[in-house]
Parts: sequence; structure tokens; C-alpha cells
Amino acid sequence: MQSALPAESATSRSRPDDASSAGFGTGTTIDANAVKRLAKELGADLVGIASAATLNAFPPDPQWPQTPERISPRCKSVIVIVQRIPVGAFRCKYNTAVQYIDMLVLRKMDKIAYRLASAMERAGHPTFVTTTSETEWTYKRASYARLSTRHLGVEAGLGTLGLEVNLLTPEFGPRVYLTGILTELELEPDSPMKEQVCIGESCSRCLHSCPANAVLHFGIDKRKCAPVAQEFGFASMLGIFDSVFASPENASKMFRSRDFFGFWQGLLRVVGSFGDCPRCLAVCPVGNDYHAHLADLQKVIPEKTPEKVALGKSFKDARSKHDAGAINKLPGLSDWNVRWVGPEGYRGMVAKQMQVFKKQQNALAKTSNGAESDVQET
Repeated sequence: MQSALPAESATSRSRPDDASSAGFGTGTTIDANAVKRLAKELGADLVGIASAATLNAFPPDPQWPQTPERISPRCKSVIVIVQRIPVGAFRCKYNTAVQYIDMLVLRKMDKIAYRLASAMERAGHPTFVTTTSETEWTYKRASYARLSTRHLGVEAGLGTLGLEVNLLTPEFGPRVYLTGILTELELEPDSPMKEQVCIGESCSRCLHSCPANAVLHFGIDKRKCAPVAQEFGFASMLGIFDSVFASPENASKMFRSRDFFGFWQGLLRVVGSFGDCPRCLAVCPVGNDYHAHLADLQKVIPEKTPEKVALGKSFKDARSKHDAGAINKLPGLSDWNVRWVGPEGYRGMVAKQMQVFKKQQNALAKTSNGAESDVQET
């Protein structure tokens, strides 16, 4: 039984941006609904809860278990919050806008998560926030974090993995960031979605748009993806210093190069050090934000080639054989991995969503036209 922390002073309560300004209220029963409600009040776009026991039992890769128990064996639940990435950045000509908005979204999300964790601690439940972008050096050649936020999102009932294994939410597609809040309070977990959110092989827009040809069949080649997604990331930094050590006489030229300047900006603002390539996010047709603001601009995919189309068709053919039981050699859809893709397969979620969206838009247009007519008559 945990005891609540002493109440903060009036001075600390008066600071609206301080974590102490958020709380559950006197007499509030702190259950899953109360936690979700507070997270939404703090600014989270989506929130779900995953059981730590389930996460411990089903790590994404059992050989490299990304599990709560390896961080804190006392963790009972993981609260998962989602912040959407504003789509205006995906309408720009250059990636810099997306890179900068990514940093702002991450800052906002970390602040919300910290305030929620602080509120739970004040109520007597030890709670802390995990980092969203840190890589554990000892995990799988430094390509894994201690927790996979994508898989946290699936287990918290917020979406399923797409063809390129980004988390796809019905509301915002893959244009989101997630973080996990580990707590020793046992909360009722949400149920994972059974239906596949991703349209899958018959869409393959992420595959067609990928400049690095890194999209696999419900998988990603991280070694191909990283140089594009992290143009000024760790590997680029190593390349800069390798060049300097190999040719010291060229050090001055290297330190005045675009690559070194990009690395410096990454240190300052995160810009370019990750989240550099937005193409698979921009072209994904899942989410009303895509229908409202991206469908017109992203309809044509310049990176699409006959080779990519053929690869997508081969994925579709393999999926048909896999679903019919003719083959069982698709790692991304193995018995272990299919729980995160959606075991029931795609059942038209996006098409239904688009129909509803169009009806809503037509209704709004009629209401707007009617209001304009009334104004003109008066």
C-alpha cells in the first residue's frame, strides 16, 4: 500500500506549466478511466493502457526482449499516450518542416507524460516516463530501445503495425509519436485491435514511396532506412570523424561541410538526427487527417517505379498463399508477429472510414451553404 505524497505549496500550485498543476482531484478513484481522462485533459491525442505482464510475455523479439520487467520488475501497467504530427508539415516542399515539428511534438508529449506521472506519484503510485527516442547500445547492434513504443501502442489498443511496421492508428495513421509511462499501479488494460488497420499489400504506398527501398513484407530494413531517416544521425557522425582521422589535412574542409553543419543542427534541435524522411508517413491513406489535408497532394507518388510495383504484387501474392495455408514462411506474419499486425486481417476499415468522412464533409458543406443563404437573405 503506497502513501500519497504531501500536498504542494500554494506557490507551486500557482505555476500553470508545472507538473503540480495537474491532478486527479480530491476523492477521485484512480482507475483506468481516471488516468485516461487526465491524460486527455493534459493534451494527449490518444491514450491506452497495456498490461506489463502481457508485455513481458510477448516481447517483439524474444531474443532481445524489450520488456517492462527489464526496466522495473515492480511495473504493473504501461500508460501509452499518442501525439499526432500536424499534417501541415507534410504539405511542404522540404523535410525540414517535418523535422522541426517532430521536435516540438516530442517536447509536448514528454511534458504531458511527465505531468501525468507526477500526478500519479502525488496520489501514492510510483510512476515514471520512458524515453521515446533512446537506443540501447547492447540491443541488437544498437538498433533497439529498451521498449518498443510501436508495440506498446498495439498492446494498448491504439492501432496495429503497418506494412512498414510503423504503428497505424485509425485516427491519424502513422503520423504520430508515442511514449510509455510505467506505473506500479495495476490498471485495467485495453484490448488490442484484432482487425488490421493497414490496407496492406493491395496498397503498398509506403513501399512505393520509400527512397531507400527499405520496406519489407511487414518489416523494415533498418540499415537501409537509417541513412535516409537519420541523415545526420549517429552513423553520419561516425562517418565525419572517420574521414577526419583518415585524412587530418582535410579536417578544416570537413568541419565546414554540409554534413557537419547538419550534425551540429541535430545536436541543437534534433532536426535531421532522426525522423528525417517523412515519405511513408505522408502517403499513408489511413486517418481522417490524410483524407482532409493530404489526399490531393500525395495522390501521385514520384518515387514509384515498375520494380516497386512488382515487389508489392509479389507481397500480395505471397499473402494470399499464406492466408490460404499454402506457405508459412512470412516472418512479418508469423504466429508470433501477427498479433501486432492484426490477426483478423484487413476488413475495409479505411474504406469505411473514408465514406463516413465524406458524409460528414457533405453535411458540413450543406450547413455552411445554408448559413450563407440565411445571411444573404437578411
